[in-house]
Amino acid sequence: MPKRIKKRSKKVGLPPGSLVHIGERKTEEVRIRIMEYDETHFHEKEVKTPEECLPFKDKPTITWIDVAGIHRPEVVEKIGGYFGLHPLVMEDILNTDQRPKMEDFGSYVYVVLKMLFYNGRTNEIVSEQMSVILGQNFVLSFQEIEVDVFNPLRERIRTGKGHPRKMGADYLAYALLDSIVDNYFVILERLGEGIESLEEELITRPTRKTLQALHNLKREMLFLRKSVWPLREVISGLERGESALIKEAVRIYLRDVYDHTIQVIDSIETSRDMLSGMLDIYLSSISNKLNEVMKVLTIIATIFMPLTFIVGVYGMNFRYMPELGWKWGYFTIWAIMVAIGVSMLIYFKRRKWL
Repeated sequence: MPKRIKKRSKKVGLPPGSLVHIGERKTEEVRIRIMEYDETHFHEKEVKTPEECLPFKDKPTITWIDVAGIHRPEVVEKIGGYFGLHPLVMEDILNTDQRPKMEDFGSYVYVVLKMLFYNGRTNEIVSEQMSVILGQNFVLSFQEIEVDVFNPLRERIRTGKGHPRKMGADYLAYALLDSIVDNYFVILERLGEGIESLEEELITRPTRKTLQALHNLKREMLFLRKSVWPLREVISGLERGESALIKEAVRIYLRDVYDHTIQVIDSIETSRDMLSGMLDIYLSSISNKLNEVMKVLTIIATIFMPLTFIVGVYGMNFRYMPELGWKWGYFTIWAIMVAIGVSMLIYFKRRKWL
């Protein structure tokens, strides 16, 4: 299981705005990629140092600076200093245990949310914190590790397909949020497949491994709900806010992302209810299985009770028992015991106890 709680002890006693990375180191090197474009122009490059980002600050074109790897505070500090970010914002970028939120600083808008993807090798949901800063003509994105969620968006920008090259930085920020939210549906589909297969297993052959898988799914759903539920407020704040950086044309697209967020939340709540019901199914299946075993044992014990009585009577050591000296006594007792057993089986079957 991945760790869900980040250690904050290294920040104890430090003043506000202290830049300390909180979380796991997800990549060895920090990768900085820059995309600069407008409707007729496109330029993409990967830089080695934060200083190379400075020339793109005041360009009239749209600039997207994507930083993959935030374990080096000096990189975040330099880029944040170039673009005038508040120290508390840079502190939040480095703290990977942030709750999804949105803050409007006038000259830029800061958004932090969770980027989730499914690890097929470990069958676990992996969470990465994503910070997005929307400025007048630039977008900064800080992620713990580079994933392929944004590759389709990058390809649309390169080829000029769709709206990214025709719109401003606010549309780019929307496209980033939309890519993250759309990926939530992929996560839900994978979890839904696991829930369906687990439900069939619960009804047919529940085991201790089934119970463990059920608890793991409930844990994943709880984590998913914690990551997605606050996002509704974030998207709503962007859509209904008064920031001049977000144009009216983009607010329509943000409304669509808000609708998708509500759908994700509804799906999560439905899945959580299903998992809670499946726990009841598991307990009922185990109880029914135990009842079936007890029923068989009870029937066997009931059949052998009169037979045991007969054997007990003729097992007594009295000297004068008439049947002991009878030639056909042994075979007669066997016939009586077999008849009693068969009669009881027929009776149980007619009463549908078998």
